[in-house]
Amino acid sequence: MKVAVVGATGLVGNVMRQVLVESKFPVTEFMPVASLRSVGKMVEFAGRDYAVVDLAAAVSARPDIAIFSAGGSVSTEWAPKFAEVGTVVIDNSSAWRMDPGKKLVVPEVNGHVLTREDKIIANPNCSTIQLVMALAPLHRKYQIRRLVISTYQSFTGTGMPAVNQYLAEKNQETDIQRIYPHPIFENCLPHCDVFLDNAYTKEEMKLVNETRKILESPDIQITATAVRVPVDGGHSESVNVEFVNPFVVEDVRKILQESKGIIVQDDLAHNIYPTPLQAKNKDEVFVGRIRRDESIENGLNLWIVADNLRKGAATNAVQIAEYLHKQEWV
Repeated sequence: MKVAVVGATGLVGNVMRQVLVESKFPVTEFMPVASLRSVGKMVEFAGRDYAVVDLAAAVSARPDIAIFSAGGSVSTEWAPKFAEVGTVVIDNSSAWRMDPGKKLVVPEVNGHVLTREDKIIANPNCSTIQLVMALAPLHRKYQIRRLVISTYQSFTGTGMPAVNQYLAEKNQETDIQRIYPHPIFENCLPHCDVFLDNAYTKEEMKLVNETRKILESPDIQITATAVRVPVDGGHSESVNVEFVNPFVVEDVRKILQESKGIIVQDDLAHNIYPTPLQAKNKDEVFVGRIRRDESIENGLNLWIVADNLRKGAATNAVQIAEYLHKQEWV
């Protein structure tokens, strides 16, 4: 199978190459794709070096699958060109997520919505992926009425410019190229992505809109606050859930334990609960601090953690590709 990774030299692109190898995805021909300034640069994949090619050359090569992680403007322009030559595009940007004609997919949650005809498939936002992984099995059982979400998101979610800013601040350098308006080292910024007219950020509204689309439940009431934190390892989320139907906490724990891709870590007597440091470089979503919200009827609190570069981006994209291959659609 001929596989192209668009944005292969970036932070997520590097992890995508790693996950493709680890998952033993049947790549027979690998094609790293990046901007013109990176053309000819050598990148490693499965023990071999490959020369980076540009987007036009990649389209001409007609890969079976193109996994994009190169930003919304690149995806908007080039994903249709790949689709026109028969390539299945799995796009990690926000470009196609809320397009009513495109599927927004977390395979464990809603892989069933995919068909052979889907040529551009959207990978959800990192914070949304780990959220719906934990909520979907509970929603099926108890029906979610309302969500209050607070996120604690790694600076790695903003890419290499944010990593460079963090390291420069940590090393007390004087010439710092800032991607954030304030220091991120030893700081927290309630500012993920840009502010919108409603005073929420784009990241916060992604949690609202993408969650509703993936769960196929437009009436769930959702509010979110997204915070950027000086953590290299993963995103954490404090999630307050109000269900329509009553539940027993032990049943909730059992449902999560039996859900694919979720690991429950909830042993307070031994101080066992998820942390982003522990989740780093892992593909699963970790859930702990499972407890009833005693202030409302049918309320539940969860703490959800995952590596944002893996399950929150690269791993989920590769899992979509694996789903398509299993169905023999690619």
